[in-house]
Amino acid sequence: MNTSIGDRVRALREFRDVTQDELARRSGVSVDTIRKLEQGVRESARINTLRGLARALDVQLERLVGQPTVTRRLADDGGLLALRDAIQDPGSLPGVPGEDDLEDPPGPAEWAQQVRASTATYWSGGYSELAATLPGLLRDGRAAARRHDSESVWTHLALAYQLAASLSTQSGHPDWAYTAVEKQLAAAARASDPLLEGMGVSTLSWVLLRQGRWEQARDIAERKADALEPPRRRATPDQLAVYGNLLIAAATPAARADHHDDAMRLLRLAESAAVQSGPVHAYGTVFSATDVRTQQVNVALAGTEGRPDAALTAAAAVDLGSISRPVHSASYRVDVAQARYQTGDNAGALELLLEVEADQPEWIRFQTGAAATVREMLEAERRRNSTLRGLASRLGVDPAL
Repeated sequence: MNTSIGDRVRALREFRDVTQDELARRSGVSVDTIRKLEQGVRESARINTLRGLARALDVQLERLVGQPTVTRRLADDGGLLALRDAIQDPGSLPGVPGEDDLEDPPGPAEWAQQVRASTATYWSGGYSELAATLPGLLRDGRAAARRHDSESVWTHLALAYQLAASLSTQSGHPDWAYTAVEKQLAAAARASDPLLEGMGVSTLSWVLLRQGRWEQARDIAERKADALEPPRRRATPDQLAVYGNLLIAAATPAARADHHDDAMRLLRLAESAAVQSGPVHAYGTVFSATDVRTQQVNVALAGTEGRPDAALTAAAAVDLGSISRPVHSASYRVDVAQARYQTGDNAGALELLLEVEADQPEWIRFQTGAAATVREMLEAERRRNSTLRGLASRLGVDPAL
């Protein structure tokens, strides 16, 4: 039986023995809104309201809104379960006998190329393809590390686990992602690369953010950024890129906790580093001034009281054509769509979401923010909009109106 958001709020609240008044105090959401949700008077709420409730109830946003944690295609193919088994491979634990390798592992050059190809697949939004190939990639990487034990092999194994953590988080499994990050950091240590470890901490911060552990997400990213802050006159582009990524990682949870001034301070530091470094492709990601500016849009929308006007102002400074990664472009446009909707531009929001769906039909099905915006739009529609309802259906959003 399908349950409403209000049913889930009530069940989680009662399970934790929390009153409506106490939940209101913890979440920053009014008692009236909580009461209307639980009584079914309201079918949904703004995304920032839902984030506040999820945080106060100590659950992932995906669970609160009832979004499936995997897409039907990936679940049917068994790809995600194979990914879980590859991440949590008992044979990779100390003292546990592993299976003998059935084939020779790839050589260092071939292994590095495989990781680069999988990274490109991730950033192009090809999650089904990646889910199918990543388990084998991890097994090949572990075998290559046993055979060759070089810093290059360990570096690319760390990046492979970074991909596993990212895909697990995107598909609603941050607990798998946490395990993947542990292995990412262990491989980075074997590679003797402090910057690679810094990217591991950046990934961990994102995983903690998706687990609702905002304070920890900010703290570890900010402390690692302080530890790796390069001397500006002698800084290399890679140093600036890792430092800037950590600052971005710290800014997002700061904004979620309504510390917007702190978040913008962190992003200004990141933008300064990006201007100095220029666009950098390193450690499985991209860092540029444009990427930082897209995060200013995201940060403006975060927290219990988002600022959509400020988000649209920040968006005016973003050159969409200079965003090099398709997934980055799609994520940014979903944020702009949310800002448009919250400022009353429903048609503009729907138009942009449909554009993103056309560009990234698989990626968008994983995005809780896109689904939440569509759910809000459904609740607010004054007359039946078949285009909106078609999009809702494809995203797995139950109108329940």
